[in-house]
Amino acid sequence: MKFKQRKIVICISQTLLFSGSLPLIASADDLDSGHTVTVTAQSRSQEAQAVPIPFQILKADQLDKLAATNLDSMNGYIPGLTVDGNRPTQPSFYLRGVGTQDFGIGTDAPVGIYVDGVYSGKTGGALMNFNDVQRIEVLKGPQGTLFGRNSAGGAISIVSNEPSDELEGEATLRLGNYGTKYAAGLLNIPLNSDWSLRFNVVDNKSNGWLTDSGNGQKYKDNDNWGTRTALLWKGPEKTRVLLTWEHEDLHQMARPAISLVAPSPNGVAPAFPADPSSFVDPRRGIVYNDTNANNVETRRYDGFTLKIEKPFAWGDFTSTTAYRHFKSFNQEDEDGTNYNVTFLNTANIETNTTWQQEFKIAGKNDTADWLGGISFYKENAYQDSQVNTNTDSYDTITNNMLGFPLFTTLNGAAAQNGLPLNFLGNSWQENMMNNGSYQSQAIYGDVIWHLQPKWNLTTGLRVTHDSKTFSWNYPNRIAPGLDSVIATANQYGFFNGQSQALAALTQNFFVDSSAPSTAMSIKKSWTDASPRVVLDYHYTQDIMGYASVTKGYQSGGFNSVSMGAQFQPEDVWNYEFGIKSYFKEAKLMLNASLFHYKFTNLQSLTLVQAPGAPIPAYQVTNSDQNATGIDLDAHWAPMRGLKLYGNLEYIDQKYANYVVQNGPDLSGQPVGTPRFSAAAGADYTWYDVMHGNVNLSIQHAYTGATRCNANSAAQMTCLTAPTFSIGSAQNRTDLHLGWQSEDRRWNVSMYVNNVFDKRYVFDGSPITSVLGTPFASITAPRLFGVQVKVRM
Repeated sequence: MKFKQRKIVICISQTLLFSGSLPLIASADDLDSGHTVTVTAQSRSQEAQAVPIPFQILKADQLDKLAATNLDSMNGYIPGLTVDGNRPTQPSFYLRGVGTQDFGIGTDAPVGIYVDGVYSGKTGGALMNFNDVQRIEVLKGPQGTLFGRNSAGGAISIVSNEPSDELEGEATLRLGNYGTKYAAGLLNIPLNSDWSLRFNVVDNKSNGWLTDSGNGQKYKDNDNWGTRTALLWKGPEKTRVLLTWEHEDLHQMARPAISLVAPSPNGVAPAFPADPSSFVDPRRGIVYNDTNANNVETRRYDGFTLKIEKPFAWGDFTSTTAYRHFKSFNQEDEDGTNYNVTFLNTANIETNTTWQQEFKIAGKNDTADWLGGISFYKENAYQDSQVNTNTDSYDTITNNMLGFPLFTTLNGAAAQNGLPLNFLGNSWQENMMNNGSYQSQAIYGDVIWHLQPKWNLTTGLRVTHDSKTFSWNYPNRIAPGLDSVIATANQYGFFNGQSQALAALTQNFFVDSSAPSTAMSIKKSWTDASPRVVLDYHYTQDIMGYASVTKGYQSGGFNSVSMGAQFQPEDVWNYEFGIKSYFKEAKLMLNASLFHYKFTNLQSLTLVQAPGAPIPAYQVTNSDQNATGIDLDAHWAPMRGLKLYGNLEYIDQKYANYVVQNGPDLSGQPVGTPRFSAAAGADYTWYDVMHGNVNLSIQHAYTGATRCNANSAAQMTCLTAPTFSIGSAQNRTDLHLGWQSEDRRWNVSMYVNNVFDKRYVFDGSPITSVLGTPFASITAPRLFGVQVKVRM
């Protein structure tokens, strides 16, 4: 059914696209128009250089040159922003070192993702493929006053194209190595003078660049498609009503676990504990994952948005109503072997539905530009965090931890008594099920006061009330085969007088065994007031300095994998001094900002020894953090056809107060965020070549080494082995060469990502160290391809 739906949508798109002659879509702006590009960073349309907020903009043509399909694929080109899309249904986002890798539905993320002004959540709906994107605005520092919903660390605003009055069409086909096939179709139809329809479809497939050495299965593939339909009505008195529907289907292999220990002969359990000095380089491409598991990642997503805009004599009124729903499944290998004695995988199963409503009014006069609004948010979320293993792996763990293999010992005892019992070879599943019901209401206002011709004072405030009901349910383990063996053993009286031993076989092992097997629910609420004050001074028309004080807020939450555990809200105070400048004669743009923030109760994911659990588990922990840094951004067009750019972030981020549970005191130590990250590029166009223009773009991104602390080795965020390291500095160089016809209808290009084939090891995981099987992930190899784009 999925294949048929995809083909039907693509066929409809192509049929409509080539059914008539369609006019040209506008080309990319030069630097002068880039200086006056309009953004909505302050929830109002303004020129980018007039906005006293540090941010970067990526436009559609820049995404095209990177062959970027989502936020993860442009990693490195916005210093300070890190996107981990290793699990697209469980991504993580960091801005200026602030973010979370927590996968549970009980917490929110401090970096908000917004698509056309609608909050996208933390998990399944946060990392979607680009679909008819106009631009991306990455705003650094707290943005809660204007954006609301959990943007204490910053916000990423994705702005889509709206239907226009012009007949437009575009088709894109991209072919690359590893079986990459990317196709996109766009059609914009003005139905009459009042109605316009815009339809876009994207299909992205690849075979994968990593192969299982045992069964030939391909990993790191792509198999997703999506569509976006927008209908615009222009009513009387400049009323605008925009209705959009977004859909995406994803179905691909889950993140592979690449073992750091050499394969054991005959499938025996590896040595315990694993010795880092003998770790093998995962970049060799030797991968063995479970052959008897359904390790796939899937998502089905739908979103509807209704936006109504109505101008009045006193200002403008906007209503935004949004509905989002997704179902996702991600089951992945957690041991990096295909052995029965070390078999362990986890599954994340989610269903999520959100309703959002915002009413906003805005206006301006000689005294002030003002806006205000109220917003309502409701979310219902379900999550099942599942552990799948077997009694053979259970044996390996008890042998490594306690010095004896439990089920092998029971088999031996049964054999001595002549009983035909086999406790090995049986499946074992545990589930941590959570339900969340959340509501949030907010009222906000923001005013830019024009104090004098060169002075502006911005004051803003958002008051938010969050109410959350959260439940935990940890039912007893599911092991039907083992239960059958136990029942037979009881018939023989095998466990007579051994009630404690029998109880151990029937209760949870990985989940906290002391937790009650019945559901538990907690309801909490919080109220916060987050102010914003900005003073800006315009030295000239093109040079502005500003200073700001902003508070960010993230609601409290709950630890999904620890029954009854809850957290207080996060608070951050951010202090910023910046300058934005444009030198028209030199066509040079220079922006800089100096920042310092203090974060309280920042939620993060840490591997700790949980009470009542025999093995370490990832838990949500809280810490206080401080950081000081600087952002630099430069764009220069020294001659016709040549554009140069560079941007950099320096940050010194440390724990102000944090003691790891059963671990070291990290107060005063670095959090891990690299001190430096930078990106630079050059873009040159040769004009009048073969009845068109030729463009060459070279871009390079650098991310510094992870700053290690006393707990980095235990978390495997820093590791130095004989042949590789985790946490080392990373470099990436990308190349794009393209030709565009004079009428801009035809565009043919080639791209190379990671030109020098730099490979790095990341995402080290010690979670299955109790099996002697730590593992990691690796970055993508060199990717290249060709693209043809036709506009009509």
